[in-house]
This record gives sequence, C-alpha cells and structure tokens, in this order.
Amino acid sequence: MSENSPDSPRQAIVPDSAAGRRFDAVLAELFPEFSRSRLAEWIKSGDALLDGEPARPRDPVRGGESVQLQVVIETQTRAEPQDIPLDVLYQDEQVFVIDKPAGLVVHPGAGNPDGTLVNALLFRDPALAALPRAGVVHRLDKDTSGVMVVARTLQAQTALVEQLSARQVHRQYLAVVVGALVSGGTANAPIERHPRDRLKMAVREDGKDAVTHYRLRERFSAHT
Repeated sequence: MSENSPDSPRQAIVPDSAAGRRFDAVLAELFPEFSRSRLAEWIKSGDALLDGEPARPRDPVRGGESVQLQVVIETQTRAEPQDIPLDVLYQDEQVFVIDKPAGLVVHPGAGNPDGTLVNALLFRDPALAALPRAGVVHRLDKDTSGVMVVARTLQAQTALVEQLSARQVHRQYLAVVVGALVSGGTANAPIERHPRDRLKMAVREDGKDAVTHYRLRERFSAHT
C-alpha cells in the first residue's frame, strides 16, 4: 500500500494473486479512476512503471511489484454537491458504508450528468472532492440496490482497490431472471463498455476480467 496525495504521482503494489496476468489488466484494476485508454497511453509513453521500469501492456506480472504512474494527476471531482438522501449504514474516519437504492446512478457520466451517488456523497462530505471518484471504489448498476463501501481517505481507497484487485472482496447479489435455469454455474468472460452504446456493457476481449458464480435459490413458473 502507498501514501498517495491527490496531486502527486500514484503508486500501488501488485497483489500476489495477480501473478501471471497482463500488466495493462492489473493496472486497470489498481487505478479504476482512470480509463483503460488513458492508462494505455501512459504505458506507451513510459509513464506507467513496473518496479521502476517501463513495461509492455502484455507483460505478465509476478505479484509484489511496485507500480507507479509518473504523471501529476489532478484528481479533484468536478461533480457538484447535491442534497440527495443517503442511507448510511456505517461511517468512521476512513469509510462510509452506503445502502444504495435502485434507481440511483453511482457517478456522473453519459446521460447522467448529476443526481448521482457521487453528488450526494460530496454534499455529505465535501472533502471527498479531493479523492478520485469522490472515494467510490466499486459500482452498482442504476437499477441494482445494495451495500457499497466508499473511502474517505486516499489510504483507505488504495487499500480497498488493492483488495478488490486481489479478489479478497466477495460480492453477493440476488437477482430474478427470465426463464427456468436448470442449475447453478459460472460465467467467466471479460467485460467492457459496448463499442456503440456507451450506456451498456458487453463481453469484449479487451475488457476487464469478470467471474460470476451463481446458484439457484428458488424457481417460479417462468422465472428463476
């Protein structure tokens, strides 16, 4: 883990569980606040270092290396604070634990310039403006409700991102799907934004690794 200030080069440690994976894929998970295209530019320009040396996107990591972005990054959040009610389950000096309702978009983006969780967080704690994505380290889709952990410090955000990258955080969802599933299984495919519809995600070879294990809880006549 590293101590990153908002306007200084960012650094992190590659988790041991990432051994054998591509440098660009691991970089995207360690620094989710930056787009894959922006990270790819920094790899190409030599500004994304692996143990102090430039690396190629396809280079495998061993785990335990130091990763540093040799660029000064302005991470202040541009979203405006908005008085949107939040159900805060827990808070301390390091994190918020939020019960996100269905219908609330997590952060501003295409088609959702405001009225998001980020806007609500900035109203509750203006200091979050100094953090990438106002402390958000993972997301839930607009129509999905559930618990989210939001970092309140760069130290906490770095630690949470590293835990997510190392697959040390397990997330469980309840979903109703159309059709009658026969049994549980595993969906293992990389996902990234749809090339034409930026509001949707799609299975793409250049996407982030995504593994979902599912099991049946109850069957209905036309749904599971």
